[in-house]
Amino acid sequence: MSNAKTYPHLYGGREVTGTQTFESRNSSNTSDLLGTFYEATKEQVQEAARAAKAAAKSWAKTPAPIRGQIIGLIGQAIEREKESLSRLITREMGKTLKEARGDVQEAIDTCAFFQSEGRRLYGQTVPSEMPNKDLTTYRRPLGVVGIVTAGNFPIAVPSWKIIPALLTGNTIVWKPSEDVPACAYALAKIVQGAGLPAGVFNVVFGGGKDAAGQYMIELMDDGLIDKLAFTGSTAVGRYVGEVAGRNLQHPTLELGGKNPLVIMRDADLDNAVQGAIFSAYATGGQRCTSAGNVIVDAPIYDEFKKRFLVAVEGIRIGDPLKTEDVLYGPFINERFFERWQQQYEWGKDDGATLLHGKGRITDDSKPTGFVGDPSTGIFGWPTVWEGVKPGMKLFQEEIFGPTINLVKVDGIDEARQRRRLRPLQRYLHERSRVGLRLQGQHRGRNDEHQQHHQRRRGAHAVRWREGERQRHARERHVGDRELHLLARCERRRVGQAAAGADGHGLRRAHGASSGQRPVLRLRSAAALFSSPRRDG
Repeated sequence: MSNAKTYPHLYGGREVTGTQTFESRNSSNTSDLLGTFYEATKEQVQEAARAAKAAAKSWAKTPAPIRGQIIGLIGQAIEREKESLSRLITREMGKTLKEARGDVQEAIDTCAFFQSEGRRLYGQTVPSEMPNKDLTTYRRPLGVVGIVTAGNFPIAVPSWKIIPALLTGNTIVWKPSEDVPACAYALAKIVQGAGLPAGVFNVVFGGGKDAAGQYMIELMDDGLIDKLAFTGSTAVGRYVGEVAGRNLQHPTLELGGKNPLVIMRDADLDNAVQGAIFSAYATGGQRCTSAGNVIVDAPIYDEFKKRFLVAVEGIRIGDPLKTEDVLYGPFINERFFERWQQQYEWGKDDGATLLHGKGRITDDSKPTGFVGDPSTGIFGWPTVWEGVKPGMKLFQEEIFGPTINLVKVDGIDEARQRRRLRPLQRYLHERSRVGLRLQGQHRGRNDEHQQHHQRRRGAHAVRWREGERQRHARERHVGDRELHLLARCERRRVGQAAAGADGHGLRRAHGASSGQRPVLRLRSAAALFSSPRRDG
Protein backbone atom coordinates (compact mmCIF):
# COMPACT_ATOMS: atom_id res chain seq x y z
CA MET A 1 0.00 0.00 0.00
CA SER A 2 1.36 3.43 -1.00
CA ASN A 3 2.14 6.05 1.65
CA ALA A 4 2.04 8.87 -0.93
CA LYS A 5 0.36 12.06 0.24
CA THR A 6 -2.75 13.48 -1.40
CA TYR A 7 -2.34 17.18 -2.14
CA PRO A 8 -5.23 19.70 -2.08
CA HIS A 9 -6.23 22.61 -4.25
CA LEU A 10 -5.07 25.98 -2.92
CA TYR A 11 -7.58 28.81 -3.21
CA GLY A 12 -9.18 31.50 -1.12
CA GLY A 13 -6.52 31.02 1.56
CA ARG A 14 -7.68 27.42 2.10
CA GLU A 15 -6.61 23.89 1.27
CA VAL A 16 -9.55 22.33 -0.55
CA THR A 17 -10.03 18.59 -1.02
CA GLY A 18 -12.41 16.61 -3.23
CA THR A 19 -13.44 13.09 -4.16
CA GLN A 20 -11.71 12.17 -7.43
CA THR A 21 -7.90 12.00 -7.54
CA PHE A 22 -5.14 11.39 -10.07
CA GLU A 23 -1.52 10.34 -9.63
CA SER A 24 1.79 11.88 -10.50
CA ARG A 25 4.59 9.42 -11.24
CA ASN A 26 8.25 9.66 -12.16
CA SER A 27 8.35 9.69 -15.99
CA SER A 28 11.64 7.75 -16.01
CA ASN A 29 10.52 5.22 -13.40
CA THR A 30 6.74 4.84 -13.27
CA SER A 31 6.90 2.72 -10.11
CA ASP A 32 7.97 5.90 -8.27
CA LEU A 33 4.79 7.68 -7.09
CA LEU A 34 5.31 11.35 -6.21
CA GLY A 35 1.80 11.88 -4.87
CA THR A 36 -1.89 12.02 -5.65
CA PHE A 37 -3.85 15.20 -6.35
CA TYR A 38 -7.51 16.06 -6.20
CA GLU A 39 -9.31 16.55 -9.51
CA ALA A 40 -11.13 19.89 -9.47
CA THR A 41 -14.83 19.95 -10.27
CA LYS A 42 -16.46 22.73 -12.27
CA GLU A 43 -17.88 24.15 -9.04
CA GLN A 44 -14.43 24.22 -7.42
CA VAL A 45 -12.89 26.02 -10.41
CA GLN A 46 -15.68 28.60 -10.17
CA GLU A 47 -15.14 28.92 -6.41
CA ALA A 48 -11.46 29.63 -7.01
CA ALA A 49 -12.37 32.31 -9.56
CA ARG A 50 -14.82 33.92 -7.13
CA ALA A 51 -12.13 33.95 -4.45
CA ALA A 52 -9.82 35.73 -6.91
CA LYS A 53 -12.54 38.22 -7.79
CA ALA A 54 -13.19 38.98 -4.10
CA ALA A 55 -9.49 39.72 -3.55
CA ALA A 56 -9.02 41.74 -6.74
CA LYS A 57 -10.03 45.20 -5.48
CA SER A 58 -7.76 45.15 -2.43
CA TRP A 59 -4.79 43.74 -4.36
CA ALA A 60 -5.18 46.35 -7.11
CA LYS A 61 -4.96 49.08 -4.45
CA THR A 62 -1.67 47.72 -3.11
CA PRO A 63 1.04 50.06 -4.43
CA ALA A 64 2.96 48.57 -7.33
CA PRO A 65 6.37 48.99 -5.62
CA ILE A 66 5.05 46.92 -2.69
CA ARG A 67 3.84 44.26 -5.11
CA GLY A 68 7.30 44.40 -6.65
CA GLN A 69 8.89 43.70 -3.28
CA ILE A 70 6.74 40.58 -2.92
CA ILE A 71 7.86 39.47 -6.39
CA GLY A 72 11.43 39.92 -5.16
CA LEU A 73 10.74 37.67 -2.16
CA ILE A 74 9.32 35.03 -4.50
CA GLY A 75 12.48 35.18 -6.63
CA GLN A 76 14.74 34.87 -3.57
CA ALA A 77 12.81 31.83 -2.35
CA ILE A 78 12.97 30.14 -5.75
CA GLU A 79 16.70 30.82 -5.90
CA ARG A 80 17.27 29.26 -2.48
CA GLU A 81 15.34 26.18 -3.56
CA LYS A 82 16.76 26.01 -7.09
CA GLU A 83 18.40 22.60 -6.73
CA SER A 84 15.39 21.07 -4.95
CA LEU A 85 13.02 22.35 -7.62
CA SER A 86 15.36 21.24 -10.42
CA ARG A 87 15.53 17.68 -9.11
CA LEU A 88 11.77 17.63 -8.68
CA ILE A 89 11.33 18.68 -12.34
CA THR A 90 13.70 15.94 -13.52
CA ARG A 91 12.01 13.35 -11.36
CA GLU A 92 8.47 14.27 -12.36
CA MET A 93 8.67 15.05 -16.10
CA GLY A 94 12.06 13.68 -17.13
CA LYS A 95 14.14 16.52 -18.58
CA THR A 96 17.85 16.53 -17.76
CA LEU A 97 19.11 18.27 -14.63
CA LYS A 98 20.98 20.81 -16.74
CA GLU A 99 17.79 21.77 -18.53
CA ALA A 100 15.79 21.69 -15.29
CA ARG A 101 18.19 24.12 -13.65
CA GLY A 102 17.76 26.42 -16.64
CA ASP A 103 13.99 26.06 -16.27
CA VAL A 104 14.13 27.27 -12.66
CA GLN A 105 16.61 30.03 -13.50
CA GLU A 106 14.08 31.44 -15.98
CA ALA A 107 11.68 31.98 -13.08
CA ILE A 108 14.38 33.59 -10.95
CA ASP A 109 15.29 35.97 -13.77
CA THR A 110 11.62 36.78 -14.40
CA CYS A 111 11.20 37.77 -10.75
CA ALA A 112 14.35 39.91 -10.85
CA PHE A 113 13.10 41.81 -13.89
CA PHE A 114 9.52 42.37 -12.75
CA GLN A 115 10.46 43.31 -9.21
CA SER A 116 11.81 46.60 -10.56
CA GLU A 117 8.90 46.99 -12.99
CA GLY A 118 6.80 47.83 -9.95
CA ARG A 119 8.44 51.26 -10.10
CA ARG A 120 7.99 51.64 -13.86
CA LEU A 121 4.27 51.15 -14.51
CA TYR A 122 4.27 54.50 -16.22
CA GLY A 123 1.27 56.20 -17.76
CA GLN A 124 1.31 58.97 -20.34
CA THR A 125 0.21 62.54 -20.78
CA VAL A 126 -1.54 63.16 -24.08
CA PRO A 127 -2.05 66.52 -25.84
CA SER A 128 -5.70 67.60 -25.91
CA GLU A 129 -7.44 69.39 -28.75
CA MET A 130 -9.29 71.48 -26.16
CA PRO A 131 -7.81 74.31 -24.07
CA ASN A 132 -7.51 73.97 -20.30
CA LYS A 133 -7.86 70.21 -20.45
CA ASP A 134 -5.31 67.52 -19.62
CA LEU A 135 -5.39 63.92 -20.80
CA THR A 136 -3.57 61.21 -18.88
CA THR A 137 -3.35 57.44 -19.14
CA TYR A 138 -2.80 54.99 -16.29
CA ARG A 139 -1.99 51.31 -16.17
CA ARG A 140 -4.86 49.48 -14.49
CA PRO A 141 -5.18 45.77 -13.65
CA LEU A 142 -7.51 43.76 -15.84
CA GLY A 143 -8.94 41.91 -12.83
CA VAL A 144 -8.91 38.11 -12.61
CA VAL A 145 -6.48 36.26 -14.88
CA GLY A 146 -6.94 32.57 -15.63
CA ILE A 147 -3.73 30.68 -16.45
CA VAL A 148 -3.46 27.21 -18.00
CA THR A 149 0.06 25.88 -18.60
CA ALA A 150 1.74 22.81 -20.13
CA GLY A 151 4.08 20.34 -18.49
CA ASN A 152 7.30 20.60 -20.50
CA PHE A 153 8.52 23.75 -18.69
CA PRO A 154 6.92 23.34 -15.25
CA ILE A 155 8.48 26.38 -13.55
CA ALA A 156 9.63 28.73 -16.32
CA VAL A 157 6.45 29.07 -18.39
CA PRO A 158 4.08 29.52 -15.41
CA SER A 159 6.41 32.21 -14.05
CA TRP A 160 6.18 34.13 -17.32
CA LYS A 161 2.42 34.46 -16.75
CA ILE A 162 2.09 34.51 -12.95
CA ILE A 163 4.79 37.06 -12.10
CA PRO A 164 3.75 39.90 -14.46
CA ALA A 165 0.07 39.30 -13.69
CA LEU A 166 0.68 39.68 -9.95
CA LEU A 167 3.01 42.63 -10.38
CA THR A 168 0.42 44.58 -12.37
CA GLY A 169 -2.25 44.05 -9.71
CA ASN A 170 -4.25 41.14 -11.08
CA THR A 171 -5.45 38.14 -9.12
CA ILE A 172 -4.94 34.65 -10.52
CA VAL A 173 -6.51 31.24 -10.94
CA TRP A 174 -3.87 28.78 -12.21
CA LYS A 175 -4.54 25.31 -13.60
CA PRO A 176 -1.13 23.65 -14.14
CA SER A 177 -0.62 20.62 -16.35
CA GLU A 178 -1.75 17.33 -14.88
CA ASP A 179 1.69 15.99 -15.91
CA VAL A 180 3.54 18.12 -13.32
CA PRO A 181 1.26 18.76 -10.33
CA ALA A 182 4.07 18.21 -7.82
CA CYS A 183 6.22 20.93 -9.41
CA ALA A 184 3.18 23.21 -9.52
CA TYR A 185 2.31 22.58 -5.88
CA ALA A 186 5.88 23.37 -4.81
CA LEU A 187 5.90 26.61 -6.82
CA ALA A 188 2.46 27.56 -5.50
CA LYS A 189 3.55 27.17 -1.86
CA ILE A 190 6.58 29.38 -2.54
CA VAL A 191 4.43 32.06 -4.19
CA GLN A 192 1.81 32.01 -1.45
CA GLY A 193 4.51 32.00 1.22
CA ALA A 194 5.79 35.39 0.07
CA GLY A 195 2.96 37.14 1.91
CA LEU A 196 0.16 37.33 -0.66
CA PRO A 197 -3.30 38.03 0.77
CA ALA A 198 -5.84 35.19 0.60
CA GLY A 199 -7.46 34.87 -2.81
CA VAL A 200 -4.76 36.67 -4.79
CA PHE A 201 -3.13 33.48 -6.06
CA ASN A 202 -5.26 30.35 -6.43
CA VAL A 203 -4.41 26.91 -7.81
CA VAL A 204 -6.68 24.09 -8.97
CA PHE A 205 -5.48 20.73 -10.26
CA GLY A 206 -6.93 18.45 -12.90
CA GLY A 207 -6.98 17.33 -16.50
CA GLY A 208 -7.75 19.14 -19.73
CA LYS A 209 -10.74 18.15 -21.86
CA ASP A 210 -13.99 17.73 -19.90
CA ALA A 211 -12.04 18.56 -16.74
CA ALA A 212 -10.43 21.51 -14.94
CA GLY A 213 -8.72 22.83 -18.08
CA GLN A 214 -11.97 23.09 -20.00
CA TYR A 215 -13.71 24.58 -16.95
CA MET A 216 -11.02 27.28 -16.88
CA ILE A 217 -11.81 28.26 -20.46
CA GLU A 218 -15.52 28.31 -19.68
CA LEU A 219 -14.88 30.85 -16.91
CA MET A 220 -14.83 33.46 -19.68
CA ASP A 221 -18.45 32.59 -20.54
CA ASP A 222 -19.28 32.56 -16.82
CA GLY A 223 -18.01 36.13 -16.48
CA LEU A 224 -15.59 35.10 -13.73
CA ILE A 225 -12.25 35.95 -15.38
CA ASP A 226 -11.11 38.95 -17.39
CA LYS A 227 -8.27 37.32 -19.31
CA LEU A 228 -6.96 33.83 -20.08
CA ALA A 229 -3.32 32.93 -20.68
CA PHE A 230 -3.06 29.49 -22.29
CA THR A 231 -0.05 27.34 -23.18
CA GLY A 232 -0.79 24.18 -25.16
CA SER A 233 -1.85 22.80 -28.50
CA THR A 234 -2.88 24.89 -31.49
CA ALA A 235 -6.25 23.11 -31.66
CA VAL A 236 -7.15 24.06 -28.09
CA GLY A 237 -5.72 27.53 -28.68
CA ARG A 238 -8.25 28.05 -31.49
CA TYR A 239 -11.04 27.07 -29.10
CA VAL A 240 -9.70 29.51 -26.49
CA GLY A 241 -9.65 32.26 -29.12
CA GLU A 242 -13.25 31.47 -30.08
CA VAL A 243 -14.53 31.69 -26.49
CA ALA A 244 -12.47 34.83 -25.82
CA GLY A 245 -13.74 36.46 -28.99
CA ARG A 246 -17.41 36.10 -28.14
CA ASN A 247 -16.65 37.62 -24.73
CA LEU A 248 -14.57 40.45 -26.24
CA GLN A 249 -11.48 39.34 -24.33
CA HIS A 250 -7.89 39.27 -25.54
CA PRO A 251 -6.25 35.93 -24.64
CA THR A 252 -2.54 35.23 -24.42
CA LEU A 253 -1.77 32.09 -26.45
CA GLU A 254 1.49 30.15 -26.53
CA LEU A 255 0.85 27.30 -28.95
CA GLY A 256 2.65 24.70 -31.06
CA GLY A 257 4.66 25.25 -34.21
CA LYS A 258 6.86 23.67 -36.84
CA ASN A 259 10.24 25.33 -36.49
CA PRO A 260 12.84 25.46 -39.28
CA LEU A 261 16.59 25.34 -38.79
CA VAL A 262 18.28 26.69 -41.94
CA ILE A 263 21.88 25.68 -42.74
CA MET A 264 23.49 27.49 -45.66
CA ARG A 265 26.48 26.45 -47.75
CA ASP A 266 28.95 28.69 -45.89
CA ALA A 267 27.99 27.39 -42.41
CA ASP A 268 30.40 25.87 -39.89
CA LEU A 269 29.18 22.28 -40.25
CA ASP A 270 30.47 21.01 -36.90
CA ASN A 271 28.68 23.83 -35.14
CA ALA A 272 25.55 23.31 -37.26
CA VAL A 273 25.43 19.59 -36.46
CA GLN A 274 25.68 20.19 -32.72
CA GLY A 275 23.06 22.92 -32.90
CA ALA A 276 20.69 20.67 -34.85
CA ILE A 277 21.17 17.77 -32.42
CA PHE A 278 20.31 19.87 -29.38
CA SER A 279 17.50 21.76 -31.09
CA ALA A 280 15.84 18.55 -32.29
CA TYR A 281 16.40 16.15 -29.38
CA ALA A 282 16.84 18.09 -26.12
CA THR A 283 13.89 17.46 -23.80
CA GLY A 284 13.17 14.54 -26.13
CA GLY A 285 11.88 17.02 -28.72
CA GLN A 286 8.97 17.87 -26.40
CA ARG A 287 9.29 21.63 -26.75
CA CYS A 288 7.26 24.04 -28.85
CA THR A 289 10.59 25.57 -29.93
CA SER A 290 12.21 22.28 -31.00
CA ALA A 291 13.47 22.19 -34.59
CA GLY A 292 11.16 20.20 -36.85
CA ASN A 293 12.70 20.70 -40.31
CA VAL A 294 16.44 21.08 -40.88
CA ILE A 295 16.64 22.93 -44.19
CA VAL A 296 20.08 22.30 -45.71
CA ASP A 297 21.66 23.98 -48.73
CA ALA A 298 22.27 21.48 -51.56
CA PRO A 299 26.10 21.84 -51.89
CA ILE A 300 26.61 20.75 -48.26
CA TYR A 301 23.60 18.45 -47.86
CA ASP A 302 25.39 15.10 -48.21
CA GLU A 303 28.26 16.05 -45.90
CA PHE A 304 25.90 17.48 -43.30
CA LYS A 305 23.73 14.34 -43.42
CA LYS A 306 26.77 12.12 -42.94
CA ARG A 307 28.02 14.04 -39.90
CA PHE A 308 24.54 14.42 -38.46
CA LEU A 309 23.78 10.69 -38.57
CA VAL A 310 27.10 9.94 -36.85
CA ALA A 311 26.13 12.39 -34.10
CA VAL A 312 22.66 10.82 -33.78
CA GLU A 313 24.25 7.39 -33.27
CA GLY A 314 26.19 8.82 -30.34
CA ILE A 315 23.21 10.32 -28.48
CA ARG A 316 22.91 9.07 -24.90
CA ILE A 317 19.39 8.42 -23.64
CA GLY A 318 18.12 7.28 -20.24
CA ASP A 319 16.95 8.28 -16.76
CA PRO A 320 18.44 11.78 -16.16
CA LEU A 321 18.47 11.34 -12.38
CA LYS A 322 20.61 8.21 -12.64
CA THR A 323 22.80 9.26 -15.58
CA GLU A 324 23.34 13.02 -15.76
CA ASP A 325 25.13 13.07 -19.13
CA VAL A 326 22.16 11.81 -21.18
CA LEU A 327 20.87 14.20 -23.84
CA TYR A 328 17.25 13.31 -23.20
CA GLY A 329 15.03 11.12 -21.07
CA PRO A 330 11.50 9.70 -21.38
CA PHE A 331 8.27 10.92 -22.87
CA ILE A 332 6.42 13.11 -20.39
CA ASN A 333 3.26 11.03 -20.80
CA GLU A 334 1.76 8.23 -22.85
CA ARG A 335 -0.44 10.44 -25.04
CA PHE A 336 2.64 12.32 -26.33
CA PHE A 337 4.23 8.97 -27.20
CA GLU A 338 1.14 7.69 -28.98
CA ARG A 339 0.95 10.81 -31.14
CA TRP A 340 4.69 10.60 -31.86
CA GLN A 341 4.25 6.99 -33.04
CA GLN A 342 1.88 8.17 -35.79
CA GLN A 343 4.79 9.73 -37.67
CA TYR A 344 5.95 6.32 -38.88
CA GLU A 345 2.64 5.77 -40.69
CA TRP A 346 2.67 9.33 -42.01
CA GLY A 347 6.17 8.92 -43.42
CA LYS A 348 5.37 5.57 -45.02
CA ASP A 349 2.15 6.87 -46.61
CA ASP A 350 3.84 10.01 -48.00
CA GLY A 351 6.94 8.26 -49.33
CA ALA A 352 9.55 9.80 -47.03
CA THR A 353 12.78 7.90 -46.31
CA LEU A 354 13.50 6.78 -42.75
CA LEU A 355 17.24 7.18 -42.05
CA HIS A 356 17.24 6.37 -38.33
CA GLY A 357 14.73 5.33 -35.67
CA LYS A 358 12.64 2.32 -34.66
CA GLY A 359 9.88 3.70 -32.45
CA ARG A 360 9.80 2.84 -28.75
CA ILE A 361 13.03 1.75 -27.09
CA THR A 362 12.76 -1.73 -25.59
CA ASP A 363 15.16 -4.42 -24.35
CA ASP A 364 15.07 -5.96 -27.82
CA SER A 365 15.31 -2.68 -29.73
CA LYS A 366 17.50 0.03 -28.30
CA PRO A 367 20.16 2.37 -29.70
CA THR A 368 23.77 1.97 -28.65
CA GLY A 369 23.59 5.17 -26.57
CA PHE A 370 20.75 4.03 -24.32
CA VAL A 371 21.63 3.46 -20.66
CA GLY A 372 19.49 1.77 -18.00
CA ASP A 373 16.27 -0.21 -18.14
CA PRO A 374 13.92 0.92 -20.95
CA SER A 375 10.91 -0.78 -19.33
CA THR A 376 10.78 1.72 -16.44
CA GLY A 377 9.43 4.53 -18.65
CA ILE A 378 8.53 5.35 -22.26
CA PHE A 379 11.65 6.17 -24.26
CA GLY A 380 11.84 6.84 -28.01
CA TRP A 381 14.51 6.28 -30.64
CA PRO A 382 16.04 9.45 -32.09
CA THR A 383 14.37 9.53 -35.50
CA VAL A 384 15.58 11.10 -38.76
CA TRP A 385 13.68 11.41 -42.06
CA GLU A 386 14.71 12.67 -45.48
CA GLY A 387 12.87 13.21 -48.72
CA VAL A 388 10.31 15.22 -46.76
CA LYS A 389 8.53 17.83 -48.88
CA PRO A 390 5.96 20.59 -48.37
CA GLY A 391 2.49 19.10 -48.28
CA MET A 392 3.58 16.02 -46.36
CA LYS A 393 2.27 15.63 -42.81
CA LEU A 394 5.82 15.16 -41.54
CA PHE A 395 6.75 18.55 -42.98
CA GLN A 396 3.73 20.44 -41.65
CA GLU A 397 2.64 18.82 -38.38
CA GLU A 398 4.35 19.29 -35.02
CA ILE A 399 5.62 15.82 -33.99
CA PHE A 400 6.47 16.72 -30.36
CA GLY A 401 9.06 14.02 -29.85
CA PRO A 402 12.65 13.08 -30.80
CA THR A 403 12.22 13.46 -34.57
CA ILE A 404 13.79 15.67 -37.25
CA ASN A 405 13.36 16.00 -41.02
CA LEU A 406 16.25 16.75 -43.39
CA VAL A 407 15.08 18.98 -46.25
CA LYS A 408 17.36 19.77 -49.21
CA VAL A 409 17.09 23.20 -50.86
CA ASP A 410 19.07 25.09 -53.49
CA GLY A 411 19.98 28.49 -52.08
CA ILE A 412 18.53 31.05 -49.75
CA ASP A 413 15.43 31.80 -51.81
CA GLU A 414 14.18 28.22 -51.71
CA ALA A 415 15.07 28.05 -48.01
CA ARG A 416 12.85 31.08 -47.43
CA GLN A 417 9.97 29.33 -49.18
CA ARG A 418 10.43 26.11 -47.21
CA ARG A 419 10.40 27.83 -43.82
CA ARG A 420 7.06 29.61 -44.37
CA LEU A 421 4.84 27.66 -42.03
CA ARG A 422 3.77 28.75 -38.54
CA PRO A 423 7.00 28.55 -36.55
CA LEU A 424 7.37 29.80 -33.02
CA GLN A 425 11.10 30.11 -33.59
CA ARG A 426 13.55 30.09 -36.50
CA TYR A 427 17.21 29.08 -36.45
CA LEU A 428 19.95 29.88 -38.97
CA HIS A 429 23.53 28.64 -39.38
CA GLU A 430 25.68 30.65 -41.82
CA ARG A 431 28.77 32.84 -41.85
CA SER A 432 27.69 35.70 -44.15
CA ARG A 433 25.13 38.46 -43.62
CA VAL A 434 22.64 36.64 -45.83
CA GLY A 435 20.70 35.68 -42.70
CA LEU A 436 19.31 39.20 -42.51
CA ARG A 437 17.24 38.42 -45.59
CA LEU A 438 15.50 35.60 -43.73
CA GLN A 439 14.04 38.23 -41.45
CA GLY A 440 12.48 40.12 -44.38
CA GLN A 441 15.36 42.42 -45.39
CA HIS A 442 15.53 43.35 -49.09
CA ARG A 443 18.35 42.08 -51.28
CA GLY A 444 20.64 44.33 -53.28
CA ARG A 445 20.82 47.41 -51.08
CA ASN A 446 23.68 49.60 -52.30
CA ASP A 447 26.24 51.25 -50.05
CA GLU A 448 24.78 54.73 -50.55
CA HIS A 449 21.33 53.56 -49.43
CA GLN A 450 22.80 51.90 -46.34
CA GLN A 451 24.86 55.00 -45.46
CA HIS A 452 21.76 57.19 -45.78
CA HIS A 453 19.87 55.07 -43.24
CA GLN A 454 22.90 54.94 -40.95
CA ARG A 455 23.07 58.75 -40.96
CA ARG A 456 19.35 58.96 -40.16
CA ARG A 457 19.67 56.45 -37.33
CA GLY A 458 22.70 58.35 -35.97
CA ALA A 459 20.88 61.69 -36.02
CA HIS A 460 17.87 60.13 -34.31
CA ALA A 461 20.12 58.62 -31.63
CA VAL A 462 21.73 62.01 -30.95
CA ARG A 463 18.31 63.67 -30.59
CA TRP A 464 17.10 60.86 -28.32
CA ARG A 465 20.17 61.12 -26.05
CA GLU A 466 19.80 64.91 -25.79
CA GLY A 467 16.10 64.53 -24.96
CA GLU A 468 16.91 61.97 -22.27
CA ARG A 469 19.49 64.28 -20.69
CA GLN A 470 16.96 67.10 -20.56
CA ARG A 471 14.25 64.84 -19.11
CA HIS A 472 16.57 63.51 -16.41
CA ALA A 473 17.64 67.06 -15.53
CA ARG A 474 13.98 68.10 -15.11
CA GLU A 475 13.26 65.04 -12.99
CA ARG A 476 16.24 65.74 -10.73
CA HIS A 477 15.16 69.37 -10.32
CA VAL A 478 11.50 68.81 -9.45
CA GLY A 479 11.59 65.28 -8.15
CA ASP A 480 13.96 65.25 -5.17
CA ARG A 481 11.36 66.26 -2.59
CA GLU A 482 8.69 63.92 -3.99
CA LEU A 483 11.10 60.99 -4.14
CA HIS A 484 12.16 61.61 -0.54
CA LEU A 485 8.52 61.67 0.56
CA LEU A 486 7.72 58.49 -1.36
CA ALA A 487 10.67 56.75 0.24
CA ARG A 488 9.47 57.73 3.72
CA CYS A 489 5.90 56.58 2.98
CA GLU A 490 7.12 53.30 1.56
CA ARG A 491 9.36 52.57 4.55
CA ARG A 492 6.36 53.14 6.81
CA ARG A 493 4.16 50.90 4.62
CA VAL A 494 6.73 48.11 4.54
CA GLY A 495 6.99 48.30 8.32
CA GLN A 496 3.22 47.98 8.60
CA ALA A 497 3.20 44.99 6.26
CA ALA A 498 5.93 43.27 8.28
CA ALA A 499 3.89 43.81 11.44
CA GLY A 500 0.81 42.29 9.81
CA ALA A 501 -1.15 45.56 10.12
CA ASP A 502 -1.07 46.84 6.56
CA GLY A 503 -4.39 48.14 5.33
CA HIS A 504 -4.08 46.09 2.16
CA GLY A 505 -4.01 42.79 4.03
CA LEU A 506 -0.43 41.69 3.40
CA ARG A 507 0.24 38.73 5.66
CA ARG A 508 3.20 38.66 8.01
CA ALA A 509 6.01 36.48 6.68
CA HIS A 510 7.90 34.19 9.04
CA GLY A 511 10.63 36.08 10.87
CA ALA A 512 9.44 39.55 9.91
CA SER A 513 8.19 40.44 13.38
CA SER A 514 11.70 40.01 14.78
CA GLY A 515 13.27 42.15 12.08
CA GLN A 516 14.73 39.16 10.24
CA ARG A 517 14.47 38.63 6.49
CA PRO A 518 11.53 36.30 5.69
CA VAL A 519 12.72 32.74 5.15
CA LEU A 520 10.67 30.79 2.57
CA ARG A 521 11.58 27.15 2.22
CA LEU A 522 10.21 24.59 -0.20
CA ARG A 523 10.91 21.76 2.22
CA SER A 524 8.79 23.40 4.92
CA ALA A 525 5.71 23.50 2.68
CA ALA A 526 6.57 20.57 0.55
CA ALA A 527 3.00 41.74 -22.71
CA LEU A 528 2.05 42.86 -19.03
CA PHE A 529 -1.37 41.78 -17.77
CA SER A 530 -2.72 45.27 -17.62
CA SER A 531 -4.62 47.64 -19.86
CA PRO A 532 -4.13 51.37 -20.45
CA ARG A 533 -7.16 53.48 -19.57
CA ARG A 534 -7.51 57.16 -20.34
CA ASP A 535 -8.84 59.74 -17.95
CA GLY A 536 -9.68 63.19 -19.20
